[in-house]
Amino acid sequence: MLDEAELSVIDDWRFKHRMPSRAAAIRRLLKIGLQAAVLEADPAKRSQDFGLLPDGADESSDS
Repeated sequence: MLDEAELSVIDDWRFKHRMPSRAAAIRRLLKIGLQAAVLEADPAKRSQDFGLLPDGADESSDS
């Protein structure tokens, strides 16, 4: 699940790259990410530590 700020970033990328839908943009971003260097897993990290926005940029987070 993505919050509104993350969806906004995806939509901005989508329109900039003329993608036909949000789903197509997400699939393309996933492909780009999977082709990028793989980071070693850190058992101390949680899924929320891997947001789309830089730390502190998401004001809607309560954590």
